[in-house]
Amino acid sequence: MPRFTYSARDRSGKAIADALEAPNRKDALRLLAARGLQVVSVQEAGGSGGGRAAKAAAGAGTAPVELTRKHRLPFLEALHDLLTSGMSAGEAVRLLSVRIKEPGLRTLSSGLWERLSEGAPLSRAMGEFPAVFDASTVSLIQAGEATGSLSDTLERLIAHLNEQRDLRAQLLTALAYPLLLIIVACGLVLFFLFFLLPRLQTLFDSLHGELPLSTKILVAGANFALHYGPFIAIAAVLGGISFWRWRQTEAGRLATDAWLLRLPLIGPFAVSQTVLAFSQTLGVLLANGITAVEALRMTERQIANRVHRRAFHEATDRVVEGEALSSSLGRTGCFPDLVLDRLTVGENTGNVVPSLHEVARNYQRIISGQLNLFVNVIATVVLLAVFVVVGFIAFAIVSAVFKVSSSFKLG
Repeated sequence: MPRFTYSARDRSGKAIADALEAPNRKDALRLLAARGLQVVSVQEAGGSGGGRAAKAAAGAGTAPVELTRKHRLPFLEALHDLLTSGMSAGEAVRLLSVRIKEPGLRTLSSGLWERLSEGAPLSRAMGEFPAVFDASTVSLIQAGEATGSLSDTLERLIAHLNEQRDLRAQLLTALAYPLLLIIVACGLVLFFLFFLLPRLQTLFDSLHGELPLSTKILVAGANFALHYGPFIAIAAVLGGISFWRWRQTEAGRLATDAWLLRLPLIGPFAVSQTVLAFSQTLGVLLANGITAVEALRMTERQIANRVHRRAFHEATDRVVEGEALSSSLGRTGCFPDLVLDRLTVGENTGNVVPSLHEVARNYQRIISGQLNLFVNVIATVVLLAVFVVVGFIAFAIVSAVFKVSSSFKLG
């Protein structure tokens, strides 16, 4: 008989995690309900919710699909479209599980419908797919179900996720041009090392002329790169991998994030990202009925910089003890004074959520300006480096040709 692991709460609210045997998942839920337990999650031992849905799809003749965070926004958008047409959440998910064509979304919808058909609410069903829905999303859906405003909650959540997606796309687009310049510069250097330099050396050696200093430096540097370049590249790759693995640790992430905050352009950008993530996430959570403390804890997980996240955690602890939000954030040293002033006004007038939305809109514009400045600086530096390298190569070659040819004529 299959064995199921579960987490639940008893009548006194105490959390319980255990296992039981049942013919299927529906019978397991019935047994737990008969014991007077409020079920949080039930999974067949040895599998996960997302993996079970994928295996079901594989058994039906479809290749297994890995469910990831990229499926979250398309599913929520499709669900919102059906809810606004008047469908219930259960009926909308059932229709998506039948009609949707994309394999990942179909697997996700089928898994959710399986749980909804067994009596689970949508938020609990989503909670069994942690690879797709994070804790903040599940809590928002739960709040929307409790207040009867699931469609409005989805609309605000979708807008929030779209803003985050647009920011990531803007960042990638901004980095594309400097990256292209770096690739072109590396291509020019490689072309010189492996194609042009050997032919020039053969020409200069045949003329037996004295080379100018610039050409000697160029040839020596090129020979060094040819002989020792592979070893330097391997060492750089190994060093980069070691640094990356160290950065994945909590201590490494905390140290490198502290370094980033000290850099001229990257530091202010990191602060702006923290303010944007804080204002966007907290504003959406509070607007959908999440309690202040729970919303702050969820917002904390959305802050990427570990130094800021630790400071925000301490600020949340002070809010729990009764201190005002603006005052506790001011003691972190991570938030600009204008942001704190706006939050203070919002707290005094009872309009914290509109204040957070206004801060988010302002910092979206600020981050766009910072990205443009960052791209212009990087592009300028890369262009200057390319011009210097190419100009030095051209000068060294031309000066060598003139000097060798002049000495050849004199001879």
